[in-house]
Amino acid sequence: MKTLERHRREWEHLAADDPLWAVLTAPGRRHGGWEPEEFFATGEAEVAGVMATAAGLGLPREHGRALDFGCGAGRISRALGSRFERVDGVDIAGGMIDTARRLNADREHLHFHLNTTPDLRLFASDTFDCAYSSLTLQHLPGRGLALGYLAELVRVLRPGGLLAFQLPARLAPIHRLQVTRRLYALARALRVSEQTLLRRTPLTPMRMLAIPEDVVRSALERHGARVARVETLGADGQRYFATR
Repeated sequence: MKTLERHRREWEHLAADDPLWAVLTAPGRRHGGWEPEEFFATGEAEVAGVMATAAGLGLPREHGRALDFGCGAGRISRALGSRFERVDGVDIAGGMIDTARRLNADREHLHFHLNTTPDLRLFASDTFDCAYSSLTLQHLPGRGLALGYLAELVRVLRPGGLLAFQLPARLAPIHRLQVTRRLYALARALRVSEQTLLRRTPLTPMRMLAIPEDVVRSALERHGARVARVETLGADGQRYFATR
């Protein structure tokens, strides 16, 4: 799939330049602005809130194994690791996987895998008690690919498990235009290097994707999941809590 391969290459460049910022693009943090412990603390805060909400829904039933889809540098994986016996993180960029392994080398129950296919064939059905995704689906190159991955997340989830993911239902006008990505693409067409663009300009190849809530709900239900709750997150869109 040419589109997915291009997406992989873009994220390899982002991982090589500044992996922590690429995962969490907070103002003032680009070009090495994140300290690792501060970066990981944001994951702990996020997961603590999500798991508290999930517990109120009676989810997940067990805390054996969790999946972090789009793990990046392991920000969410580390937080899940204090709540599950084993965590598997997957990412499309080898540079992200290398960073996650390096920064979490002392946590033997965290396992990181490169996944460059439009599915999760690495894992059998009914493998995970929790499947989690944050700030990942919104960057995928197309609705069909995102919905396909959601179907796979449902497939690998055990009955009684928790599927928690974030995805915008609509984009703010500034994101609809995707100005920085368009200018980045134009500069690349003019043979400006990725390294120059990422290190010397505010441009980025990141794209933004939104899928209406009714479409997401329908897709989940079609693949056997039940939506238990949807939270509004402001600029980050919606967070879905689903189960089988």
